[in-house]
Amino acid sequence: MAHVVILGAGIGGVAAAIEVRDELAKAHQVTVVSDIPNFQFTPSNPWLAVNWRKPEELKVPLAPVFRKKNIGFTDVGAKTVHPKENRVELNNGESLSYDYLVIATGPKLAFGEIPGLGPHGGHTHSICTLQHAEIASTAWEEFCKDPGPIVIGAAPAVSCFGPAYEYAMIVSTDLRRRGIRHKVPMTFVTAEPYIGHLGLGGVGDTKGMLESAFRDRDIKWITNAKTTAVEPGLLKCDELNDDGSLKKSHEIPFKFGMMMPAFTGIDALMGVEGLVNPRGFVLIDKNQRNPTYPNVFGVGVCVAIPPAEPTPVATGMPKTGYMIESMVTATAHNIAALINGKEAKEEGTWNAVCLADFGDRGVAFVAQPQIPPRNVNWSSEGRWVHLAKIAYEKYFLRKVRKGQSEPVYERYIMKLLGIKRLRDAL
Repeated sequence: MAHVVILGAGIGGVAAAIEVRDELAKAHQVTVVSDIPNFQFTPSNPWLAVNWRKPEELKVPLAPVFRKKNIGFTDVGAKTVHPKENRVELNNGESLSYDYLVIATGPKLAFGEIPGLGPHGGHTHSICTLQHAEIASTAWEEFCKDPGPIVIGAAPAVSCFGPAYEYAMIVSTDLRRRGIRHKVPMTFVTAEPYIGHLGLGGVGDTKGMLESAFRDRDIKWITNAKTTAVEPGLLKCDELNDDGSLKKSHEIPFKFGMMMPAFTGIDALMGVEGLVNPRGFVLIDKNQRNPTYPNVFGVGVCVAIPPAEPTPVATGMPKTGYMIESMVTATAHNIAALINGKEAKEEGTWNAVCLADFGDRGVAFVAQPQIPPRNVNWSSEGRWVHLAKIAYEKYFLRKVRKGQSEPVYERYIMKLLGIKRLRDAL
């Protein structure tokens, strides 16, 4: 009997647990280790942060779901991974031994890399976790009673730019609905070399679409921005030229701010030689396996991926939901193959499909493969994206509650909306 341990219970971890369980005979054991008791639907955090959602709408208690699927579960969290010993040390002092380990932890938020960044002891908000978005939602209501300048954006080495764009547009939409947009100057500050780069070198016409969206909403921007410090009501950044030299230093006043932080690997992985890179991201091969420890697999935001291209200010490569689920499916099939005495041959598709909501409209893009040059390099905008994102939220949460896995949920959305070109591409 084999024991498969899944570390993490986000989009990648929950999908991995369900798919691995479905692939294996009942005699084999699957256990999920998380540091929280609930699944939290992170893509809806921008809505939560302006009170368009309530926290309980975005949570699913995991113990009952996993119990029905015959999956073990603990929410005490992992202290350290010991791959040489095939063991995960838990925060309560106990340990779990494994035959196969799937690391799907997501990242640690590196607020400490910039003085004054972040919601805990810093001066900016975050939408990276449900708890952070909930804190931001309370502050948002207070801000709207006495509005002023807003700064939103992404710090150096950020790999997840989409939520920053979504939040900026959703904030603008919410302010218009409240009738106070005219009282709120907005500035978008990003490490990207241009608007719509997204860590991907752009996809289709994301540059033109997102610049146009910002102009339509009267949102000013600063690109190639190296944020250096945040003080109460003041963000400091250096705007660089394309050759990396200093173009201009900025001091941007704000009354409400949200900046996406860079990511690192979690503490339980940091410094484990052969398992992770210097920033703590899991090293994997084309089959999602760690080269040093071949019974360890990595999926999702926690894996190491090189940047799409050099940029004056460091930017990372995003991992979208479609890409994560393709990693999960490959991993589940490979673990099942190994347990059954076969070779691990499955590979993830590494395509990017993204739905970015702006509160009333949105932008969608498909990059196949994610790293250019691409076979498909497509983007589009319209109200249909907003509706698709809502449908995606409801669909995915329903699947989690039922303990079902849908490896290509964006494909479902595309079929739902009848977009033939994307169906063919995917």
